Amino acid sequence: MQKKHLFLAVLVTAVWGLNFPVTKLGLAAIDPLLLTALRFTLAALPWVFFVKRPPIAIKWLAAYGLIFGVAMWALINLGIEWGVPPGTAALLIQFSAFFTMGWGVLLFREQLSYAQMLGMGLAVLGLISIILASPGQGTTLGYALLLVSALSWSVGNVIIKQSKVREMFAFVVWASVFPPLPLLLLTWLAHGSAPFTALVTHFEWVALFSLLFQVYAATHFCYWGWNLLLREYPVSRVAPLSLLIPVFGIAGSMLILGHRVGASEGVSIALILSALVVGLLKWPRGLRLLPRQ
Repeated sequence: MQKKHLFLAVLVTAVWGLNFPVTKLGLAAIDPLLLTALRFTLAALPWVFFVKRPPIAIKWLAAYGLIFGVAMWALINLGIEWGVPPGTAALLIQFSAFFTMGWGVLLFREQLSYAQMLGMGLAVLGLISIILASPGQGTTLGYALLLVSALSWSVGNVIIKQSKVREMFAFVVWASVFPPLPLLLLTWLAHGSAPFTALVTHFEWVALFSLLFQVYAATHFCYWGWNLLLREYPVSRVAPLSLLIPVFGIAGSMLILGHRVGASEGVSIALILSALVVGLLKWPRGLRLLPRQ
């Protein structure tokens, strides 16, 4: 991977990691589904009137928008709202790396090395241990929502690859058109008018900062950068880089929310870092798990 792309990957994962504690700040004042709806509304408007739609089928835009808006970020916000700590949420979402590697093998005939398989194993141990180390801090349903969101992210990665889109910023802007209406409807069905009323009567500047960070940093910049990497490199090469997100997420939680890292959580972080290093090692061709076709 070129140095400029590696730097972009680290920067994207840092912003995405910080987005978890920053989102927690917004959830203190705004309903999770409504917060997600506002995020993608601002991600689409007014930019959709000035940015030309990418020359791909509308089905790819709709599918990606609904997946990363409704099936991914709405579920992440709900999981955090229902008790999953932001740092743990940043860890759980990294199961997407393993789902994405699997899709790469099944759909694109990509090859996994023994190093990548070993890295996956280490990461699974780290992710499981972080869950076991935080009993009572998050509901079982909250953890399940985070795992579903990880699967959704992996499907979104596949859509990027299948659509062959080149105009990445335009793709993000136009895909953001599709999540707001379903999310607003779900908010109304779940809680009626209360979240909308509270948005006006209990406005907080920290919530506005959280929303703007989610829109312009975590959505516009990060999805543009991540999708650019997916365009330039194999899915199985890009996916392991997302394991940096929980490192930044936990560090951000410590700085922003005062989260304390215990010994067991430190071990989990070390396992995930080891998984990243092992998974990115270049092994000899003869050690590949799957033969070239």
